Amino acid sequence: MIDSKDKMSDPQADKSEPTAASLPFVEFVVLMALMMSLVALSTDAILPSLDIIGHELGHSDPQQLQQVITALFAGLAVGQLVYGPLSDQIGRKKCIYLGLALFVIGNLLSWSSTSFSQLLIGRLLQGFGVAGPRIILMALIRDMFQGRAMARIMSFIMGVFIFVPAIAPIIGQFIAHLAGWRAVFLFVVFLACVAWIWFGIRQRETLPASKRVRVTPSSLWNGTRRVFTTPSCFGYMIAAGFAFGPFMFYISTAQDLFQTTYAVGERFPFFFAGLALSVGLASFLNSKLVMTFGMRKLVNAALMTLICLSSLALILSYQSGFVPPLWLFLMLFSPLFFCMGLLFGNINALAMEDVGQIAGLASAWIGAVSTGLAMTIATLMGQVYDGTILALGGAFMISGLTTLLVVQITERLRAPKSDEAMPV
Repeated sequence: MIDSKDKMSDPQADKSEPTAASLPFVEFVVLMALMMSLVALSTDAILPSLDIIGHELGHSDPQQLQQVITALFAGLAVGQLVYGPLSDQIGRKKCIYLGLALFVIGNLLSWSSTSFSQLLIGRLLQGFGVAGPRIILMALIRDMFQGRAMARIMSFIMGVFIFVPAIAPIIGQFIAHLAGWRAVFLFVVFLACVAWIWFGIRQRETLPASKRVRVTPSSLWNGTRRVFTTPSCFGYMIAAGFAFGPFMFYISTAQDLFQTTYAVGERFPFFFAGLALSVGLASFLNSKLVMTFGMRKLVNAALMTLICLSSLALILSYQSGFVPPLWLFLMLFSPLFFCMGLLFGNINALAMEDVGQIAGLASAWIGAVSTGLAMTIATLMGQVYDGTILALGGAFMISGLTTLLVVQITERLRAPKSDEAMPV
């Protein structure tokens, strides 16, 4: 395991057996955050333009416009199953290059779209492409870190990364005002190319040829069986899906909730950014908290707090038809999203904890199953969304309870480690 305060590897390492790049810690964190932020950019930068897109392409119903978001996540869920095993065979970097190429093509397809269907196909391809860097970076980091160290590095990355979705709608709205909503896709292409070049030049391969696994039906079956029979991996994979489903639902309905229900108009990106910063603050603080309290205690505390806050939101908004005053909505959901920030890095790190030897395949299944489950929750809740916070608050409360139950069952089934001196 590599000390995160040092360089990422020895610069004199044998170049015939590539390992982690000798990047300074800050550069590594920023580069990883930029690569991971491509998902958030693709999702959030287009949010302020959804109404305009709907009117121009003939689909203005809020439930139809949600497909612009869910199509991307559908591609993301499927793509992760492809890139994970492939990266275990040919290495991390080549798979990331492939994913970025498809991501750029998907954005160009959406940029040139003349119909709503073409836009959705482009979004689907964007999701399939960005699944490459999204999932393989998790395996790349797992190649270098494990346990609390991985949770710590993920918290630093998430702390930087979360500022991107916070400002993405503001940037997207600014670009749309200057050059139209199609230019947003060109902006994302530009950033993807910057990340592609930076990563290609500065980051070495983290999976040496001697440790690569030839992908065969037998190896896929054995790896998959291990993922689904390892209690910590399977349990936290399911927990991640239930935990992030309501958050995905919020993202797909945030534009309508703020601009239609609360009539904030062009101030929407700033309200969205304010709530996103709560997630970022939690992710940043988590890098310190996890080293003191451990991942499991933080996950349990975050889930219990989230359940209480979502229940309180429903109770306090009942008299007003589940449309609380905007100040009350922000006061309740800011700490709720803080809890989500604590969950993001920790649940994924816990899922990967016992499957480091098959990090690529494991991260693929964890990402695909959790994203697919979250997308299913978001889609189902989207069908009952009525412009109030009833569906949103209910989704957070029920999913929070379910996630807590899954976590408790997982911990009972998880084989205790004899060398654990303290809870992780």
